[in-house]
Amino acid sequence: MSPEVTTLQSAGIGSARTPRTLIPGIPKRVHLLGAGGAGVSGAGLILHAHGHTVTGHDRADSNFVAKLKQVGIPVTLGATDAAELPRDVELVARTAALGADDPQVAEAARRGVPVWKYAELLGRIGPERRTIAVAGTHGKTTTSWMTFHALRGIAEAAGGTSHAPGALIGGTCRVVEANAVAPEADGWFACEACEFDRSFLQLSPEGAIVTNIEPDHLDYYGSLAAIEEAFARFVDRIHPDGLLVVGRDVPAAVVSAAPCDVWRLGRELHIDLLGESHGHFRFRLRGPGFATPPVTLSVPGAFNVENAALALGLAIGLAAPAQGVGPDAAAAAAARTVHRYKGALRRFEPWGTVGGVELIHDYAHHPTEVRVTLEAARRTLPGKPIHVLFQPHQHSRTARFLEDFVESLRGADRVVVADVYGARAHIDSKSAGAPELVTLLSRAGVDAVLGGEPKTAILKLCERLPAGGAALILGAGDIDNSKNDLIEELALRGPAARGSLR
Repeated sequence: MSPEVTTLQSAGIGSARTPRTLIPGIPKRVHLLGAGGAGVSGAGLILHAHGHTVTGHDRADSNFVAKLKQVGIPVTLGATDAAELPRDVELVARTAALGADDPQVAEAARRGVPVWKYAELLGRIGPERRTIAVAGTHGKTTTSWMTFHALRGIAEAAGGTSHAPGALIGGTCRVVEANAVAPEADGWFACEACEFDRSFLQLSPEGAIVTNIEPDHLDYYGSLAAIEEAFARFVDRIHPDGLLVVGRDVPAAVVSAAPCDVWRLGRELHIDLLGESHGHFRFRLRGPGFATPPVTLSVPGAFNVENAALALGLAIGLAAPAQGVGPDAAAAAAARTVHRYKGALRRFEPWGTVGGVELIHDYAHHPTEVRVTLEAARRTLPGKPIHVLFQPHQHSRTARFLEDFVESLRGADRVVVADVYGARAHIDSKSAGAPELVTLLSRAGVDAVLGGEPKTAILKLCERLPAGGAALILGAGDIDNSKNDLIEELALRGPAARGSLR
């Protein structure tokens, strides 16, 4: 058995520590369309762990598809064919990227088989009175995994495997080596609640976190006011006996919609910074009736202190009392396990070192995310010249935030801008792409060049990457597929450039 499969099973995927039953309200026989998506694949793992019979389809292979196959879920690949929809299917769950015109979606409708979007499926997977949802413009994936780790510590303090938590999160945890963990009978369930398409309104959580709210997905919402209204509707769905934990700047109009208790950073929750070493921070969190021992984060970035504080606050304030763990014991246990969190793939993910050049990839695709990731790189790699390869995500986002991206990238020593990744793209007279961004960066005094498609952009990045420097690869599109090309190109620069991979 491979180490990866072993990890999945020990995390609760593939072999239950206690017998599980079918999830109420979800038929036994489920077929997944867009099975390689981060959310849909995670849902498939959890359904499989609960005894549902699951199959799937995706247009292309991926690591998420491989995870499904590892636990015995068959996934067909290629163009969608209506004839391949299984005859015995009772439910089709699809990614939001597929519409009613997809051949298998249309065939399911013809047969009278229910078709749910992923968000609808997630709303049914989350156990009643045990679901914690993490929302916000930035930090959802990291905060969700930190919440899972805090819940794991409290479960350990409570004793008994029936308290082990679960999770369904949009990025693969580097500790768990999966994007989903099935909870045990009395375990809490942490999930990432996405605001796009108002997906998070399918959830009815016991507790929730809102990290922050900024303009994004404006091609869908149209205005910040509409975004804030959607978040207000989301927090209104929290159970009255639950708890909402929010970041410092979450608008009062959103917070006031919550029917439950609210803890805010800087008000009920206070962070005492204790030190920093190469971008990794040490702090203590104080809250109503508790104080954690010092917490040393294993992931870099000042922003992760607040992510961790939100996760600790909700776990200690909501989950610990429900599992009979006192505040002091809960605070100590949660602090210990949050320290164990090593990050998620595509979130400040080390790709190794070649020829003395450190390679780091991050999913950052909003100006705020780009700025704080670059700041974290400066702290983590002091004194190193940092060259950035940035793949903008969607023409509409690039156009709306063009000036903000310029400000966010000012801290780089050099920037290569790849072609825009056009998920949900609509190109019109108001759209902007890589050439416009490079022009504005150059006018601002930034050393910036046009990269073209990812493989060409990799070549241009490597042309002037100095030994002893660092390369930061940023974007939420397919730029992460360039890892091997980047490593190979650096290795081919000659013996002096080869170095070692970590």
